[in-house]
Amino acid sequence: MISVPGLLQIVLPVTLEDAIVRLEPLRREHAQLFWEIAQHDLEDIFRWIPHSMKTPQDFERVVEKAFEEQERGESVVFATVEQSSARVIGSTRFMNIDRTNRRVEIGSTWIAPTWQRTGVNTEAKYLMLRHAFEVWKCIRVELKTDALNQKSRNAILRIGAKEEGTLRRHLITWSGRVRDTVYFSILDDEWPEVKAKLEATRKR
Repeated sequence: MISVPGLLQIVLPVTLEDAIVRLEPLRREHAQLFWEIAQHDLEDIFRWIPHSMKTPQDFERVVEKAFEEQERGESVVFATVEQSSARVIGSTRFMNIDRTNRRVEIGSTWIAPTWQRTGVNTEAKYLMLRHAFEVWKCIRVELKTDALNQKSRNAILRIGAKEEGTLRRHLITWSGRVRDTVYFSILDDEWPEVKAKLEATRKR
Protein backbone atom coordinates (compact mmCIF):
# COMPACT_ATOMS: atom_id res chain seq x y z
CA MET A 1 0.00 0.00 0.00
CA ILE A 2 1.65 3.18 -1.20
CA SER A 3 -1.10 5.79 -1.36
CA VAL A 4 -2.06 7.83 1.69
CA PRO A 5 -4.00 7.23 3.84
CA GLY A 6 -3.11 3.57 3.34
CA LEU A 7 -5.87 2.07 5.47
CA LEU A 8 -8.47 3.43 3.04
CA GLN A 9 -7.13 1.04 0.44
CA ILE A 10 -7.86 -2.70 0.32
CA VAL A 11 -6.16 -4.36 3.27
CA LEU A 12 -4.23 -7.42 2.09
CA PRO A 13 -2.23 -10.08 3.95
CA VAL A 14 1.37 -9.04 4.50
CA THR A 15 4.52 -10.53 6.04
CA LEU A 16 6.17 -8.55 8.85
CA GLU A 17 9.54 -9.69 10.16
CA ASP A 18 12.68 -8.76 12.03
CA ALA A 19 15.44 -10.56 13.92
CA ILE A 20 13.31 -12.58 16.33
CA VAL A 21 9.92 -13.15 14.75
CA ARG A 22 8.21 -13.40 11.41
CA LEU A 23 4.51 -12.65 11.23
CA GLU A 24 3.35 -14.55 8.17
CA PRO A 25 -0.11 -14.56 6.59
CA LEU A 26 -2.45 -17.20 7.96
CA ARG A 27 -2.82 -20.42 5.99
CA ARG A 28 -5.31 -23.22 6.65
CA GLU A 29 -2.51 -25.65 7.48
CA HIS A 30 -1.58 -23.38 10.40
CA ALA A 31 -4.53 -24.83 12.33
CA GLN A 32 -2.66 -28.11 12.81
CA LEU A 33 0.60 -26.31 13.64
CA PHE A 34 -1.20 -24.19 16.24
CA TRP A 35 -2.67 -27.32 17.82
CA GLU A 36 0.72 -29.04 17.92
CA ILE A 37 2.44 -26.16 19.73
CA ALA A 38 -0.44 -25.36 22.10
CA GLN A 39 -2.13 -28.69 22.91
CA HIS A 40 -0.29 -29.33 26.20
CA ASP A 41 -0.83 -25.80 27.56
CA LEU A 42 -4.37 -24.97 26.46
CA GLU A 43 -5.58 -23.75 29.84
CA ASP A 44 -2.55 -21.51 30.32
CA ILE A 45 -2.66 -20.03 26.82
CA PHE A 46 -6.39 -19.60 26.31
CA ARG A 47 -7.68 -19.04 29.83
CA TRP A 48 -8.77 -15.49 29.13
CA ILE A 49 -10.35 -15.70 25.70
CA PRO A 50 -14.15 -15.76 25.36
CA HIS A 51 -14.42 -18.91 23.23
CA SER A 52 -13.34 -22.48 23.96
CA MET A 53 -10.02 -23.79 22.60
CA LYS A 54 -9.77 -27.44 23.60
CA THR A 55 -9.64 -29.57 20.45
CA PRO A 56 -8.03 -29.59 16.99
CA GLN A 57 -11.48 -28.80 15.63
CA ASP A 58 -11.59 -25.61 17.72
CA PHE A 59 -8.38 -24.46 16.01
CA GLU A 60 -9.79 -25.30 12.59
CA ARG A 61 -12.95 -23.35 13.42
CA VAL A 62 -10.98 -20.29 14.52
CA VAL A 63 -8.84 -20.38 11.37
CA GLU A 64 -11.91 -20.64 9.12
CA LYS A 65 -13.55 -17.75 10.96
CA ALA A 66 -10.34 -15.74 10.48
CA PHE A 67 -10.51 -16.28 6.73
CA GLU A 68 -14.14 -15.14 6.70
CA GLU A 69 -13.15 -11.97 8.56
CA GLN A 70 -10.28 -11.35 6.15
CA GLU A 71 -12.59 -11.75 3.15
CA ARG A 72 -14.86 -9.08 4.65
CA GLY A 73 -11.87 -6.80 5.22
CA GLU A 74 -12.28 -6.89 9.00
CA SER A 75 -9.04 -8.64 9.97
CA VAL A 76 -5.52 -9.48 8.84
CA VAL A 77 -4.39 -12.62 10.67
CA PHE A 78 -0.84 -13.87 11.24
CA ALA A 79 0.98 -16.97 12.37
CA THR A 80 3.84 -15.98 14.67
CA VAL A 81 7.05 -17.77 13.64
CA GLU A 82 10.35 -17.89 15.52
CA GLN A 83 13.00 -16.82 13.01
CA SER A 84 15.83 -18.98 14.40
CA SER A 85 13.88 -22.26 14.23
CA ALA A 86 11.18 -21.44 11.65
CA ARG A 87 8.72 -22.87 14.18
CA VAL A 88 5.15 -21.60 14.51
CA ILE A 89 4.77 -20.43 18.12
CA GLY A 90 1.51 -18.50 18.19
CA SER A 91 -0.78 -16.10 16.41
CA THR A 92 -1.90 -12.48 16.38
CA ARG A 93 -3.95 -10.22 14.16
CA PHE A 94 -5.15 -6.81 13.11
CA MET A 95 -8.88 -6.84 13.80
CA ASN A 96 -11.94 -4.61 13.86
CA ILE A 97 -10.43 -2.67 10.97
CA ASP A 98 -12.20 0.68 10.55
CA ARG A 99 -11.03 2.29 7.30
CA THR A 100 -13.27 5.33 7.56
CA ASN A 101 -11.87 6.34 10.93
CA ARG A 102 -8.35 4.99 10.27
CA ARG A 103 -8.50 2.82 13.34
CA VAL A 104 -7.46 -0.78 13.99
CA GLU A 105 -7.19 -3.17 16.92
CA ILE A 106 -4.27 -5.50 17.61
CA GLY A 107 -5.54 -8.59 19.38
CA SER A 108 -6.32 -12.32 19.53
CA THR A 109 -2.65 -12.69 20.45
CA TRP A 110 -1.31 -15.87 21.97
CA ILE A 111 2.20 -17.27 22.33
CA ALA A 112 3.20 -20.76 23.47
CA PRO A 113 4.60 -20.71 27.05
CA THR A 114 8.23 -21.42 26.10
CA TRP A 115 8.32 -18.13 24.19
CA GLN A 116 6.40 -16.01 26.67
CA ARG A 117 8.37 -13.36 28.58
CA THR A 118 10.96 -13.29 25.79
CA GLY A 119 11.45 -10.69 23.08
CA VAL A 120 8.80 -12.27 20.86
CA ASN A 121 5.78 -10.26 21.96
CA THR A 122 7.61 -6.93 22.06
CA GLU A 123 9.02 -7.37 18.57
CA ALA A 124 5.69 -8.56 17.15
CA LYS A 125 3.83 -5.59 18.64
CA TYR A 126 6.53 -3.22 17.36
CA LEU A 127 6.20 -4.60 13.82
CA MET A 128 2.41 -4.35 13.88
CA LEU A 129 2.31 -0.88 15.38
CA ARG A 130 4.87 0.36 12.87
CA HIS A 131 2.82 -1.07 10.01
CA ALA A 132 -0.42 0.40 11.35
CA PHE A 133 0.94 3.90 11.86
CA GLU A 134 3.53 4.20 9.10
CA VAL A 135 2.02 2.16 6.25
CA TRP A 136 -1.71 2.24 6.90
CA LYS A 137 -1.50 5.76 8.39
CA CYS A 138 -3.80 4.89 11.28
CA ILE A 139 -4.60 7.60 13.79
CA ARG A 140 -5.46 5.11 16.54
CA VAL A 141 -4.51 1.54 17.48
CA GLU A 142 -6.59 -0.23 20.11
CA LEU A 143 -5.82 -3.16 22.39
CA LYS A 144 -8.08 -4.83 24.94
CA THR A 145 -8.00 -7.63 27.49
CA ASP A 146 -10.01 -9.37 30.19
CA ALA A 147 -10.06 -7.16 33.28
CA LEU A 148 -8.90 -10.13 35.37
CA ASN A 149 -5.86 -10.77 33.18
CA GLN A 150 -3.32 -8.66 35.03
CA LYS A 151 -0.36 -10.13 33.13
CA SER A 152 -1.84 -9.00 29.83
CA ARG A 153 -2.75 -5.59 31.21
CA ASN A 154 0.82 -5.06 32.38
CA ALA A 155 2.23 -6.21 29.04
CA ILE A 156 0.02 -3.77 27.13
CA LEU A 157 1.09 -0.91 29.38
CA ARG A 158 4.75 -1.86 28.91
CA ILE A 159 4.58 -1.40 25.16
CA GLY A 160 3.40 2.16 25.72
CA ALA A 161 -0.38 1.99 25.42
CA LYS A 162 -2.61 4.10 27.64
CA GLU A 163 -5.48 2.56 29.59
CA GLU A 164 -8.76 4.19 28.65
CA GLY A 165 -11.39 2.43 30.73
CA THR A 166 -13.42 -0.69 31.38
CA LEU A 167 -16.47 -1.95 29.53
CA ARG A 168 -18.42 -3.61 32.31
CA ARG A 169 -20.22 -6.93 31.71
CA HIS A 170 -18.90 -6.76 28.17
CA LEU A 171 -18.77 -10.40 27.06
CA ILE A 172 -20.21 -13.75 28.07
CA THR A 173 -17.37 -16.28 27.87
CA TRP A 174 -17.70 -19.91 26.79
CA SER A 175 -17.77 -20.96 30.49
CA GLY A 176 -20.67 -18.62 31.24
CA ARG A 177 -18.56 -16.08 33.13
CA VAL A 178 -19.45 -12.49 32.32
CA ARG A 179 -16.27 -10.63 31.46
CA ASP A 180 -15.33 -7.00 32.00
CA THR A 181 -12.98 -5.77 29.26
CA VAL A 182 -10.25 -3.14 29.68
CA TYR A 183 -9.45 -0.97 26.64
CA PHE A 184 -6.10 0.62 25.80
CA SER A 185 -4.89 2.72 22.88
CA ILE A 186 -1.93 4.33 21.19
CA LEU A 187 -2.51 7.43 19.05
CA ASP A 188 -0.57 8.55 16.00
CA ASP A 189 0.95 11.53 17.79
CA GLU A 190 2.11 9.21 20.59
CA TRP A 191 3.70 6.72 18.21
CA PRO A 192 7.13 8.43 17.81
CA GLU A 193 7.76 8.26 21.58
CA VAL A 194 6.37 4.71 21.85
CA LYS A 195 8.47 3.65 18.86
CA ALA A 196 11.66 5.06 20.35
CA LYS A 197 11.09 3.25 23.65
CA LEU A 198 10.30 -0.04 21.91
CA GLU A 199 13.40 0.23 19.75
CA ALA A 200 15.53 0.93 22.82
CA THR A 201 14.03 -2.08 24.60
CA ARG A 202 14.70 -4.35 21.63
CA LYS A 203 18.39 -3.34 21.56
CA ARG A 204 19.03 -4.40 25.16
